[in-house]
Amino acid sequence: MALSCLMAASVQAQPPVHHSRIGETITAQGGVLTITNVGKKQNHDWRDTATRDEDVFSPKSVNFHPDGTKYYVNSLEGCATVVYDRETNRKLKVISHRHASGEGPLWNKPSGIYRFTHYPDGQKRAFSGKPVEATFSHGGRYLWVPYYRRTFDLNAQDPSAIAIIDTRVDSIVRMMETGPLPKMIMCNHAGTRVAVTHWGNNTIGLIDITGNDPSQWHHLPYVVVDHELKLDFSLTHEVNRDAHSGLLLRGTVFTPDDRYLLVGCMGGGGIAVIDMQPEPRYVGKIGGISNARHLIINNGYLYASVNAAGLVQRVPLDSVIHAIEHRQGNAITLRGWQVAKVGGGARTIEASPSGRYVFAACNSASALYVVDTQRMQAIGQITVDSYPVGLDITQDGRFLVVTSQARNYQGGNAVNLYRVDYADSLEAKAYEESVVRNQAASRNQETEQMTSEGSQSEQLTSISWWQWLKDHALVASTVAGIALLLLAGWLVLRR
Repeated sequence: MALSCLMAASVQAQPPVHHSRIGETITAQGGVLTITNVGKKQNHDWRDTATRDEDVFSPKSVNFHPDGTKYYVNSLEGCATVVYDRETNRKLKVISHRHASGEGPLWNKPSGIYRFTHYPDGQKRAFSGKPVEATFSHGGRYLWVPYYRRTFDLNAQDPSAIAIIDTRVDSIVRMMETGPLPKMIMCNHAGTRVAVTHWGNNTIGLIDITGNDPSQWHHLPYVVVDHELKLDFSLTHEVNRDAHSGLLLRGTVFTPDDRYLLVGCMGGGGIAVIDMQPEPRYVGKIGGISNARHLIINNGYLYASVNAAGLVQRVPLDSVIHAIEHRQGNAITLRGWQVAKVGGGARTIEASPSGRYVFAACNSASALYVVDTQRMQAIGQITVDSYPVGLDITQDGRFLVVTSQARNYQGGNAVNLYRVDYADSLEAKAYEESVVRNQAASRNQETEQMTSEGSQSEQLTSISWWQWLKDHALVASTVAGIALLLLAGWLVLRR
């Protein structure tokens, strides 16, 4: 009897499992926008052959390509990144993260910064990588995908890795090591640095990606937040590293001028601040917020999702910068947070082009929420497959994708594509303005790149000719001699 009661209580404690359907729609308060489910991929119902996709295995995150034509889903347990066409929702490619070794032509040389201490032969071992998050660099040409861990590293104590995908061909073109248990990754606005947030030991890795040659990109010294964890877990018994990882560093964002890197501390409270100039260093932690999971900066505000409480908070970015510059020691006092209540387990958040609306994937609520940022109030929600975690929005704000992981083998294993229709032209105008700005920036970058490549080409051409002459001195002198004889003969004939 007691056992039956215990089992019943356990069943009741598990949140109900929800599944969404294509065609489902909701209209937000005031009719300001409508969200409609227009596409779905799932791996929980074998009978629904129209949406079934076996490559959807614990989908963790999703990223629209900057041009909006396709999106990338990181299938964590499937050890693959799946590429879909946005317009047709057709699967374009499956990029495998299974590797015969941590060495070879794809791999950068070991940096010496991240060392194998528990698996001395770790660099040579075959493994599969569990893709977590992603970021684009070089105008969308490259997609960076960090691995939660290499599969042989039971408790994520030794270096993991990052796959660099060329989005023109959707293939891995470079591999680099990372610190233990990387999760979030972010490229700065200048396109010169990539930050890798190591959930596993309170550190943040930095990579210099100056230039267009992946073989020249290299690690910089990592930054420690508070203190670096000493990792000495079992090699045979699994430990919950999602919980036993110190500050649980997660959400990561650069300020618009790239001066500061902000990192949410899900386990220690606050937001860590890294001053990137002149050399990267940890300078303190912003208070007034706890359990911050995801960070974005939009329209002059810093936004954060608060996971456990189910909140979206925001504060003016100017206030953040002022608080950092007037800090006392490592304590950064920041007041004035505005709070919007959304569903439980607020995970990934993204903003519409104008910043008027913020969308939140809420894990335990099994819903996608919409927040009106003028009122900082939730104005609508639509049910998604249970346990949503990842979310992204196209740059024009018209499409959203939400990924849902499974929990205890229930729910999840689904990817839902939504169309967003706005009642006014505010979003379209904001998008058009952003397109103009981006096109101007792209033209400047292309001009600089063409000038750089042109001068490099001229240098290479002159160097090549000079090298050819040196390597073929005999041939060159013979050809020159024959040319002189022919010229002399021609001159004699003309006389």
